[in-house]
Amino acid sequence: MRNTFSPALHLVTDRGLSLGRDILEIVEAAVAGGVTMVQLREKSCSTREFVELGRAVAGLLRPMDVPLLINDRVDVALAVGADGVHVGQSDMAPVTTRELMGPEAIVGLSVESIEDALEAEEFDVDYLGLSPVFSTATKTDVSDRLGLEGVRAIRKISRHPLVGIGGISAGNAKDVLKAGAHGIAVVSAICSADDPQEATRRLREEIEGITSIYTNSVSSWL
Repeated sequence: MRNTFSPALHLVTDRGLSLGRDILEIVEAAVAGGVTMVQLREKSCSTREFVELGRAVAGLLRPMDVPLLINDRVDVALAVGADGVHVGQSDMAPVTTRELMGPEAIVGLSVESIEDALEAEEFDVDYLGLSPVFSTATKTDVSDRLGLEGVRAIRKISRHPLVGIGGISAGNAKDVLKAGAHGIAVVSAICSADDPQEATRRLREEIEGITSIYTNSVSSWL
């Protein structure tokens, strides 16, 4: 049986935006504040360092029953024993990713257009990351933002749970959910916050009134 999870509030880590703080400190605070998933993203460190960091984060999250996903790197996810992996349009193909990760792993896929979402209908993935919803400095490799209109359009044609990412904060999280997303993913809204735990708590409060996904696993509403 595939791992169940809630995509409600998804932390994507970024050491460059963490104000010099240790990633473990950020993750621990975010979990205390209410995140439901953690995606470890490292773009510049060595594979060895990535694996070591991943194992440390996995060890922290496992007793808390919060899933750990690895961004892009299927090899690192396997080495770490992560719960899953998130891949983009230029990363390993979703079909190959599923074959390597196995049937129980959580596999997320970034989509940047309606065309990407339509293609994803054929893939065995657990959620789509809609990227970016709003303009953001952390996503410089995409040409256009989807906007709330894009979220609405993809919701109409997709069978997958949708997680919005890109420029999302406590001030606009409700709008993304009202447009049709099942959850949100944030980077700087938590990593760059003066108090990551409090920032997470505020995000959770903003979205709890919109959806019941905090008390339901994905398997219960697919």
